[in-house]
Amino acid sequence: MKTDHALSALAALAQDSRLAVFRLLVQVGPDGMAASKIAEELGIPPSSLSFHLKELTHAALVVPRQEGRFVIYAANFETMNGLLGFLTDNCCGGKACPPVRRK
Repeated sequence: MKTDHALSALAALAQDSRLAVFRLLVQVGPDGMAASKIAEELGIPPSSLSFHLKELTHAALVVPRQEGRFVIYAANFETMNGLLGFLTDNCCGGKACPPVRRK
């Protein structure tokens, strides 16, 4: 993943409603969810949700598809994995990472 794509994805996720939408779609899996169900599940007004879904789609974090009269949105796992790879590239200088201490 190139830096500009990573910045676009991170900017899209740097808002609480968009992050909640993306996390929900990751949990749902590749089948995705209708926009109306996302709005219902998260309590986001449809007009606001439309804007947030547009931003996530523009950042290639979600993929919409038409199913009859519904638009189904699914997380784009390829972009998600690319972003995770970008963030962890050369983690710990290529050495095994030390165990995480939890408090």
